[in-house]
Amino acid sequence: MSMQPKGSGEIPAETVRVARAAFPKGSLAIRVRDELGPLFTDEEFADLFPVRGKPAWSPGRLVLVLVLQFVEGLTDRQAAEAVRARIDFKYALGLELTDPGFDFSVLSEFRDRLVQADAGLRVLDGILAAARAKGLLKSAGRARTDSTHVLSSARQLNLLELVAETLRSALNAIAQAEPDWLVEVADPDWFRHYATRAEDSRFPRARAKRDEVGARIGRDGMQLLRAVFSPQAPGGLRMLDEVEFLRRLWVQQFHLVEGEVRRRDPKDRPPGATRLVTPYDTDARGCIKRDTLWDGYRVHLTETCEPGAPNLVTNVVTTDSTVQDQVMSARVHAALAARDCLPAEHWVDAGYPTASQIVAARRDHGVELLGPMVASTAAQSGGPFSQDAFTIDWETQQVTCPNGIASTQWRESRSQQGLPVIRVRFSQADCRPCPHLRDCVNSPKAERRELNLRRRDEHEAVRRARAEQQTDEWKERYKIRAGVEGTISQAVGRCGLRRSRYRGLSKTSLQHQLTGAAINLARIDAHLADTPRAHTRTSHFARLRPAEQQLDGAKQQAPN
Repeated sequence: MSMQPKGSGEIPAETVRVARAAFPKGSLAIRVRDELGPLFTDEEFADLFPVRGKPAWSPGRLVLVLVLQFVEGLTDRQAAEAVRARIDFKYALGLELTDPGFDFSVLSEFRDRLVQADAGLRVLDGILAAARAKGLLKSAGRARTDSTHVLSSARQLNLLELVAETLRSALNAIAQAEPDWLVEVADPDWFRHYATRAEDSRFPRARAKRDEVGARIGRDGMQLLRAVFSPQAPGGLRMLDEVEFLRRLWVQQFHLVEGEVRRRDPKDRPPGATRLVTPYDTDARGCIKRDTLWDGYRVHLTETCEPGAPNLVTNVVTTDSTVQDQVMSARVHAALAARDCLPAEHWVDAGYPTASQIVAARRDHGVELLGPMVASTAAQSGGPFSQDAFTIDWETQQVTCPNGIASTQWRESRSQQGLPVIRVRFSQADCRPCPHLRDCVNSPKAERRELNLRRRDEHEAVRRARAEQQTDEWKERYKIRAGVEGTISQAVGRCGLRRSRYRGLSKTSLQHQLTGAAINLARIDAHLADTPRAHTRTSHFARLRPAEQQLDGAKQQAPN
């Protein structure tokens, strides 16, 4: 298919007349078109299509259909039907009333083109550009960010189901590619064990018998891998994605011990960042955060929070579930800087700010990264001999303890995570006779105090942040961050953010970009229609508590 740009995007007169009569008070699609105009043009997505071929349906209109689809939570069939039958959709798209629309499969094909070109950000940027042109985007003040977990579209599997389904997936792929070869090498029992889904099987409950089943699956998988990688096997089998996944998973879960296939000990398996969890979504990873355990991804949403303007999502980042919040600040700031949406104050929760991230945000982007700093984990934290009780002279590279004893060693080094640190030591001759030695060190065998310090700029940033966070003024200002929880709730309830619709990180990332664009359209429409923001829900029983308790509760609630 080729892309041939369509006209100026003017709405046909008959479509305008009928839409005004059918929607005298307007609708979301109509108000957005009236206020923001055509949001996307065909030229913006020209690189997604070849020069020659059958003309494609307008990509600029298809992008708007995708966003409206997420606004209303429609399936592909429902979205295509809305384009064909709904007057407000035809109005927003600038179509004739007689336009037949397109087949629903066009949406899936177009999403694939967006994924291949990594063009999901263009959709969100198109909404933001239109909002900025109308004065609805104010990004120079404050912004807030939070993350939430996203479940993979594939069902969560236990260990036995994982290895059985992986082997079954590989057998199905080989059966489709080289059926005659597979009939020759397949064990007759494989048809009984792997012809149907693992979830349809009844695995034994006894631990010993479950181990036997796991060992049998391991042997069968190893036998298949030997056959596939033998010189007599068709060369194309090794290139199948399902076979490669089988090979990787068997390396993670099994090994040979004296010629026998055995399950690896849990401590001998790879960490969560590389551990495979399902053959049907190879990018998904397993993670646990407090009481939440899930297989899938993690999404970070950033939004503006300025009075007098709608809170618009300015950045969406999707990662696998094992990427921690504390490494995301620099990535978020770089993305905001690229679209001229950097705030002066960036409010986050305790998972994001670290000493290095605070310093980097201020140095590289002029952004104040504000969020609760994790309490110190140094020895005797908070006591009379805590690290904060020691006086640091950065110029002379010397530290003095609360008893007036100066350190004797100052050495730059690296932490276990590879971060630059300063290791300070006191002399044993000074510390051993000190009557407070056991109060100063944790180890009963230690005979001197040692300190691990951050670099000066990071050390001072952390001390300043921790001091500010103890004040009532800072706690009052921090209430602004809680509003992003409502954004996540809206994205989950309206757009299904909690579970991926598609398989793979790239497609899930596109889903989240479309979700951010849809939330922005809904909020712009609410702002134009003067729809008041929802208040925090209060149960009937909570409303009965005394007035003074209600006042205390109101003080603890954050503004939206």
